[in-house]
Amino acid sequence: MKIIFWGTPEYSVKSLEVLNKSDHDIVAVITQPDKKRSRGNKLKASPVKEYAIKENIPVFTPETIKDNIQFISVLKELSCDLFIVIAYGKILPKAILDIPKYKSWNAHASLLPRWRGAAPIQWSILEGDKFTGVGIMKMEEGLDTGDVLVEKQIQIKGKDNLKTLSKSLSDLSSELFLRAISDIEKNKNRDINLLLKKQTDFQRELKYARMINKLDYIINWEKTSTDIYRKINALYPRANTTYKSKNLKIIKIKILTTDEIQNKNYKLLSNILKPGFIIGLIEKEGIIITTKTNPIILLEAKLEGKNVSSQNQLIQQLNPVIGEKFSD
Repeated sequence: MKIIFWGTPEYSVKSLEVLNKSDHDIVAVITQPDKKRSRGNKLKASPVKEYAIKENIPVFTPETIKDNIQFISVLKELSCDLFIVIAYGKILPKAILDIPKYKSWNAHASLLPRWRGAAPIQWSILEGDKFTGVGIMKMEEGLDTGDVLVEKQIQIKGKDNLKTLSKSLSDLSSELFLRAISDIEKNKNRDINLLLKKQTDFQRELKYARMINKLDYIINWEKTSTDIYRKINALYPRANTTYKSKNLKIIKIKILTTDEIQNKNYKLLSNILKPGFIIGLIEKEGIIITTKTNPIILLEAKLEGKNVSSQNQLIQQLNPVIGEKFSD
């Protein structure tokens, strides 16, 4: 199959790599234009573009795609069989989706129709989902509304965060793209629509995964320990609070059960029950903070202007006091 691959972030690279090493022909890669992605305001290519250049695959980085007649003409001239899309970053109009002989296909990182939208991985963790997965769907103009060709479910593990779950789903996407393309190839002389499942057939709750905004990253210590734990994992490594007027990114915490506190004989301040107060400093472990429910132990964090630190180093760096309010 002759394929044009659409993708931008690191998440997309695994699928491009697997397809490039397969028997299929990647005739071109479409990715977002170079952006200022690091300090110094230097323009930096997307991870997908970097891989394509390394592999000598032609790359296109259009500023706009809607009503871009010249670009659409180029796509038609490439005369490919499929568009494969994963985290490209823009919605493709019908005029583009219909160009390939066997249409356009997208890998979406959720069990559709649950978590249509921009941030399905984050919201699956935030909401405490037990399972997620990837669906390869035939693209249409709606937001993640297409019929599904193949799908696979995986479990969300208790310690999964945005990084680890994204890696699992990126790998799964590459596996399912190969399976989907094989199915399309085997059935190219018949109506591929006969193999598709409508999202309503899955009988799942329809939910939208809106984009994460700045306020979402701020930790509210008056939430339950479970809510806080999910937020830190879902938005890893950017969930944050303010400590002594400085931004503190919370990288890793652990929820402390009553049994654990008793078994380890932690010496904790017991007369402060309000959420968000420091009730213990445990050598070689971390800082214990109250929440609406169980206390948590802060294991790893990054103070503004400092490197990531943990355990005793973190305690020394923050110089916390038992009994003080943890967040400003």
